Amino acid sequence: MYHKKALKNLLAVFILLVCSAKLYAQDDAAELAKKLANPVGSLISVPFQINTDYGIGPLDGSRNIVNFQPVVPIVLSKNLNLITRMVLPIITQYNITGVGQQQSGLGDALVSAFFSPTTSGITWGAGPALSIPTGTNDAFASKKLGVGPTIVALKQTNGLTIGVLANQIWSIAGSGSTPSVSQAFIQPFITYNWKTGAGLGGTLEWTQNWKANTTTMYLVPTVSGITSLGGQKVQLGVGPRFNIATVDGGRADLGWRAIVSFIFPKK
Repeated sequence: MYHKKALKNLLAVFILLVCSAKLYAQDDAAELAKKLANPVGSLISVPFQINTDYGIGPLDGSRNIVNFQPVVPIVLSKNLNLITRMVLPIITQYNITGVGQQQSGLGDALVSAFFSPTTSGITWGAGPALSIPTGTNDAFASKKLGVGPTIVALKQTNGLTIGVLANQIWSIAGSGSTPSVSQAFIQPFITYNWKTGAGLGGTLEWTQNWKANTTTMYLVPTVSGITSLGGQKVQLGVGPRFNIATVDGGRADLGWRAIVSFIFPKK
């Protein structure tokens, strides 16, 4: 089938890139990989996360979501950093709402700010999260402004990173024609990085819609590597997406994720 062929081609391209690209010195690559595994790491990065699912629902639909998610750390003091993070989804779907129907556009943006102390034994950060109604298509837009808390906690030792990120959003304003929002997102994650910068990891992404009483859950294992494309430091990652739970009639048969993260280390 086409989607299986596409997944094989993606894996082949990733392996070719990693094998042919110039790897950085092991110490540099290992440190970059460690910081990238940390959602509140002191490293500017601009990741593009590409998620594609096939065989969705009774119409065998497909959906592609490109998450643009820049991370910018700000030093507030010797002992405190502010890590700002945005996730802006760019969505295209086909055969989801009807035979031959296609929708494309932006989804709602999520902007998070983590206040993270630098002196704690366990790395953690907490702060506000803001859901901004940037959706350009009714299929993806809540048309609601939402706010709530977000938190991340993790431990890094001997190349291993293990932690969890979570947020809860409640709508506070917006269109009266769409339902109010009360939604939680919980993401446990684990990554092991070798000294070369290569990594093996996985995340469980759980979204709970309290208003609709629906659960969406994906398990995403990935392999990654730090490379040089021209003069730009980049992390590449790829892996399958397993749709464990979703709304009735919306489960995907197969999915994959590819990640391209442009890295801007401090001079």
